[in-house]
Amino acid sequence: MTAQVRESTSLTVWTHRLLDGVIPAITLYLTGALYNNLWSEKYQILAILSGLLILVFNQFTGVYSQWRGRTLFSGSKLILKGWFLTWLALLAVAFLFKDSALLSRVVLTVWAITTPFILILYRLLLRSLLGKFRVLGWNTRRVAILGAGELGQRLAGTLIDAKMLGYIPTAFFDYDESKQNKKFFGVPVTGTIEGFLNKKHYARDFDEIYITLPLRAEEKIKEILNVLADSTVTVKFIPDCFAFDLLHSQITDIGGIPIISVYDSPLNNLSNKFIKRSEDIFLSTIILLLISPLLLFISIGIKVTSPGPIIFKQTRVSWNGENFNIYKFRSMPVNTDEKKLQWGSAKEKTNTKFGSFIRKTSLDELPQFFNTLKGDMSIVGPRPERDVFVEKFRKDVPRYMQKHMTKAGITGWAQINGWRGDTSIEKRVQFDLYYIDHWSVWLDIKIILLTIVKGFINKNAY
Repeated sequence: MTAQVRESTSLTVWTHRLLDGVIPAITLYLTGALYNNLWSEKYQILAILSGLLILVFNQFTGVYSQWRGRTLFSGSKLILKGWFLTWLALLAVAFLFKDSALLSRVVLTVWAITTPFILILYRLLLRSLLGKFRVLGWNTRRVAILGAGELGQRLAGTLIDAKMLGYIPTAFFDYDESKQNKKFFGVPVTGTIEGFLNKKHYARDFDEIYITLPLRAEEKIKEILNVLADSTVTVKFIPDCFAFDLLHSQITDIGGIPIISVYDSPLNNLSNKFIKRSEDIFLSTIILLLISPLLLFISIGIKVTSPGPIIFKQTRVSWNGENFNIYKFRSMPVNTDEKKLQWGSAKEKTNTKFGSFIRKTSLDELPQFFNTLKGDMSIVGPRPERDVFVEKFRKDVPRYMQKHMTKAGITGWAQINGWRGDTSIEKRVQFDLYYIDHWSVWLDIKIILLTIVKGFINKNAY
């Protein structure tokens, strides 16, 4: 028999699916009524299609999986992502069929803004209601934790802090007798694991048992599972992933086989790739249109003050360790860069007078928006290094190559926190990996806004 890990299909999940399917239609109807629009056949088709699409995209983005242990903020981001993808799909349909002329732009705009807030609001109300019931003891589950180590303690603290989830840790059990009668987060270690297994009153005393032993205790874990197989209690095993320095870790499955991602990127997800690329194309196009007079002025300044090409091309390393040609306004005399190739020598580079100005103000970086349009780079991401430096850093700096799990960026989390130019490469990698692990559209927007607010001028820009 093939073992499979199945997603929870609780009543609450089906309630979410039902409401998600009908709320867009109800919101569209009420919005149309507010603006005295007739409920025509086109609106009816739009209502049905939007309900079906939001269900598909919510399922695709993981809205309905692991909902009970997810924060409202994390859930809200997934809802917004699902609705954004729904709207992109609706726009694509409207473009293909050219059938939106009879739909009110005002109604559609109000509907597009209102619907996700209603989807989030009803979840907030439902969570609040369930939380109140669970705090009072309704629909709670008593939990025993086998293993009072760091992982077990972390689990107990998380469950206690989130009482509304309804999981109540009531006892620890551990092989280490020195931990007996101690308390962690107010939960006592009431005995050894051997003693626990000998009682055989699991289902009477506990609703769920969590095994939090380290991975090296494989034989003991097998022994525990064999004993607990002769009972009706729910048993869950939590792998000690915190023993590793993970990057965007998550649990998925392939053909029913559970898979733990140790090193991964949220941008490996197809929908996230699409959103990130759409963001880059849209913003790059707008920015290039706005700065086109500035680009012309700088081009003239370079040509007048120094002979040679206006654009300087250099090999850099981006996504998946692939090389590309980065574009910059030339700030040095021709062939200066080839005379000396050394990390940390930016201050010593020979710049033209006009070149010094555009380097100090980071205006020399502006042509990289063309790199973004081409798809070589992203607006936000880790700054790319030259291939010769990458070969050096990958040997000297731990986890350095993981920064290439996303496209290189014009600006990034490390840069707005001061780690640019000739600064600590270790710190830059640390901030780059934080960005990759926590990527979202909202983080990109925050970084772009902070880049604008803080300005391009920086003491580490040369």
